[in-house]
Amino acid sequence: MRKISLFILFFFSLHFSAQSLSETQKLESLCKVWGFLKYYHPRVAKGEFDWDQQLFQKIEQLEHIQDKNQLNELYSKWISSLGKVEECKKCSKEDKKKVYFLRNFDLNWIGNEEIFTQEVSQKLLFIQKNRNSGSSHYFGKGGKKVYFKNENSYGSQFTSKEIGLLELFRYWNLVEYFFPYKYQTDQNWNDVLTEMIPKFLNINNDESYHLALAELVAKIDDSHAFLYSPTFNAHQYGRRKVPVEYIYAEGKLMVTKIIKNKLNEETFLKAGDVIYDVNGRTIPQMVNSFGKYIPASNSWGKISKVKHLFLFSNNDSIALKIERNGQNLAVTAKTYLLKDIVRETPTVQPKWKFLDESKKTGYVNMGSIEKSDLNDMYRDLKTTTSIIFDLRNYPKQTIFPLSKLILPEKSIYYQFNFPETEYLSKFYSAKSSIGRKNPDYYKGNVVVLVNENTQSQAETTAMMFKQHPKAKVIGSNTSGANGDVIRFKIADLDTCFTGLGAYYPDGRETQRIGIIPDIVIKPTITGIKEGKDEVLERALNYIKTGF
Repeated sequence: MRKISLFILFFFSLHFSAQSLSETQKLESLCKVWGFLKYYHPRVAKGEFDWDQQLFQKIEQLEHIQDKNQLNELYSKWISSLGKVEECKKCSKEDKKKVYFLRNFDLNWIGNEEIFTQEVSQKLLFIQKNRNSGSSHYFGKGGKKVYFKNENSYGSQFTSKEIGLLELFRYWNLVEYFFPYKYQTDQNWNDVLTEMIPKFLNINNDESYHLALAELVAKIDDSHAFLYSPTFNAHQYGRRKVPVEYIYAEGKLMVTKIIKNKLNEETFLKAGDVIYDVNGRTIPQMVNSFGKYIPASNSWGKISKVKHLFLFSNNDSIALKIERNGQNLAVTAKTYLLKDIVRETPTVQPKWKFLDESKKTGYVNMGSIEKSDLNDMYRDLKTTTSIIFDLRNYPKQTIFPLSKLILPEKSIYYQFNFPETEYLSKFYSAKSSIGRKNPDYYKGNVVVLVNENTQSQAETTAMMFKQHPKAKVIGSNTSGANGDVIRFKIADLDTCFTGLGAYYPDGRETQRIGIIPDIVIKPTITGIKEGKDEVLERALNYIKTGF
């Protein structure tokens, strides 16, 4: 019996000393080690190695690795081959003037005993403590904003498993070390890597490559993010479109205008038709189906990004179910290539105007007014009792000069989190003020209109308006994507994500939540049919009644 027990003990000791690892586990650890060394190791971060080639070599070597001991022998030799890391005395000194934001910072994987031996963990921890400081070969700074550089391009076509994994690892580490809202993603970012590695290993053509990349980008849950891929768009949404304009409301599409086509063909659809089903799917079902590949901060932000896609297809026609004059009809709508749809010049709307004959209520279109217009606008509208600022659009960098006209005094309106480039994945916070001491500020009501199209700079502008003593925000939740963006390429395709964290002055979040209106009102199908702007009408009613 004793011999049997000793044998079992010996067997299990052999098993644990030579712990087998799955392909995903090996590649997951490689992604993290490669990215960490890229940004933290002083010689690697300074660009002394062809770091992409180093990754390709390690991917090939991993195919011959079977267990934990072999994996750590590989990593130990690799780290040693990079040269001696000198002690960094300044690395242990934290800037006491900075308020640090640490919810994104997580290097706990270094101590994962299931993957790493104590020897390798200690080597990685030493590099962390004596990390690269100063300039980096892979990113630069313009003011407090970061940009990426010196990344090799391998084209947008799928050519090999190794290059596919490189693009996955590159993007994963960019988010890991630079994305300020990593802590807010629906799926833990480590789990995203675990899930996506097998998908990238199964890629076998350009189409599946771009689908995997789009799914990866969507997982950061950021309305700023996108992946520009004609291959993906053509496959997923189509190159043809039903030539109509519509408004999304109450989970349906209200047709507002029929657009001419160059073939001079008539369409069965009419203005006033309400589309509630496209090719056998309801509009909410279509929104959900797009969700896997369309990055958005929240559900209403996703609607803002996909609502123009509902009537695209690669087929010659789309099956629709519509409501018309109280009847439900099944119709087939022909689609056209975009080149065959007549482009109409949009009607130019005034940048500002009076909404009543008594000139007591002014209206400003924030999507069209420019800095050079502000003084003239304010001269015209300063004697009104109310000004409605329409932010259901994207403003033209007017926030700072406008604040000096509208607000009574200088005030803190936002807190921003900036990347700590001396210790990546950490961020530091700074308050941002706006306006000036202004006895001639606007004394009337400041009413701000918002909806899901209100994003980024528009949301920041809404926060500026909220500093006015008589401000009221009316409409629906905004996109929930705030802070400057970092633009870069992944697999030679344009993409971006939010680069700065943005919060209320007291630290409350706006990312993924948006600006919550004081009065909530959304367009309805009935209102659109009657030609109403229900959000604007609710603002006018507030001005009239005070509630």
